[in-house]
Amino acid sequence: MDTLEIILRLAAAALAGAALGLNRDLRGKPTGVRTLGLVGVGSAAAVLSVAHFGGDAVSRVIQGIVTGIGFLGAGVIVRNNVGKEVHGLTTAACVWLTACAGAACGTGRWPVVLPTMGIVLVILIFGGPFERWVRRHWPESDDGSTPG
Repeated sequence: MDTLEIILRLAAAALAGAALGLNRDLRGKPTGVRTLGLVGVGSAAAVLSVAHFGGDAVSRVIQGIVTGIGFLGAGVIVRNNVGKEVHGLTTAACVWLTACAGAACGTGRWPVVLPTMGIVLVILIFGGPFERWVRRHWPESDDGSTPG
């Protein structure tokens, strides 16, 4: 693999992470462009560093990334002491997904990276308004269940 290909894969991972980070930052969440950009680049760099060893080494590195990144994601999840409200799950999922996207960029799996990022951005942009629309049309009952 030549230097230009390595740079392209790292840049794609940084761009994927930065796009997710921008979404989180614009919503005032605890991670942003820098954090998720670094997660993406770090994941891609880890995969690229063992790519010459072949499939088993790459598979183990990806397994370690996907498992290990959970600790970073767990750091953004907060539970309200008074109620049952939990905050930060979407951001934690974005941290995990950024690591996965970075790993996919590191392996050069563009047919996986591009649609994944498109679908994720659609979910992040339109998911909240869709949830609010559903809650307006199908409000919860007093017991926490939806009617019907």
